[in-house]
Amino acid sequence: MFKPLPLDAARDLPLWRRPITLLFVMAICMPIAFNAWSALLNNFVIEVAQFDGADIGLLHTVREIPGFLAVGVIAIILFVREQVLGLISLMMLGVATMLTAWFPSLGGVLMITLLSSIGFHYYETVNQSLQLQWLPKDRAPQMLGWLIATGSAATFVVYGLIVLLWESFDLTFNVVFMVAGGVTTLIAALCLLVYPQFDSPTPQNKKLILRRRYWLYYLLQFMAGARRQIFVVFAGFMMVERFGFDVHEVTGLFLINLVINILVAPLLGRFVAYFGERRTLIIEYAGLALVFALYGGIYWFGWGVLLASVLYVVDHVLFALALALKTYFQKIADPADIAPTAAVAFTINHIAAVFLPVLLGLLWVISPSLVFALAAAMALISLGLSCLIPRHPEPGNETVFAKYRSAATAE
Repeated sequence: MFKPLPLDAARDLPLWRRPITLLFVMAICMPIAFNAWSALLNNFVIEVAQFDGADIGLLHTVREIPGFLAVGVIAIILFVREQVLGLISLMMLGVATMLTAWFPSLGGVLMITLLSSIGFHYYETVNQSLQLQWLPKDRAPQMLGWLIATGSAATFVVYGLIVLLWESFDLTFNVVFMVAGGVTTLIAALCLLVYPQFDSPTPQNKKLILRRRYWLYYLLQFMAGARRQIFVVFAGFMMVERFGFDVHEVTGLFLINLVINILVAPLLGRFVAYFGERRTLIIEYAGLALVFALYGGIYWFGWGVLLASVLYVVDHVLFALALALKTYFQKIADPADIAPTAAVAFTINHIAAVFLPVLLGLLWVISPSLVFALAAAMALISLGLSCLIPRHPEPGNETVFAKYRSAATAE
């Protein structure tokens, strides 16, 4: 059961035991715990733990510390296979989610969030690496789109149950956290037992790697991490704080996002495959800059809840286009660099995430509109960087400047 199996030999296995099937099972497993936690978080910390804007900023700073330390995955995979580490991390996320409501204080929420975040971020680091190793380049955009749609479908079921049952059965935070975390833990444990351990065609470098030719990818990851924090931390918080959304109303908004993602994500994968990473990311960042500017307008001009809800949905769809950043790296990377660079990229992605939420939480108390204005500026910077991606990225052609370097070398 635990003997490593070459990836090519996995084609002879039943469909349900193949590597791509495992990717889909994990895509279902993770959102059950994580997104149940996300759906209830803002209401839980406001209604039970009495958080304000500064507290929520501190919470998300603590939550992002393990992401900043994701480079530690490189040391762990010296002794533990990536696939095993990913499933153990999922189990850790599940168990921590189960215990969340047992600690209804600032210190308790920070502690349990740190534990769940270690599981989440180490899983995401390994999962991204396995996706890029196991998916062929010509099919990666479409398959990544289907994986996003699958995760959205799993989350749709979770959110749908919360919306339908929260008031009808008078559910408590503890019941939802326990059930969602328990299901994720059980699925991850079963995957650890029933799936072979797959060997990728190219052995991975198991040391810290920073390559000059990946500089644009690193910068795009840094800006994506900084920009994402404002959406993750403050967009949902705004819906509760400014418009008084209840749990089932916040979850209902999430459900709209999920239905759209289920339908659109596979098409987004085809979009990336057809139009390329450069055009896709330009569209994403231009759209995000406009969305964040309009978020600010809600505070500047007093626009209502309908516009805020529409912006939240559009914001979520645009973020799905970020799969183009994964396929951009897959095209320019040395195949042996995928695992260590996934860890490095996660750390770079979370540099700003460690300090930005707590600082922006303090700024939020003064002026929420300034937080969204800063996010719009970040999106514009990302837009400028995306213009540096060549139309056909590959090793030796990582940026639009590569042709000038080649010309100079020829001379």
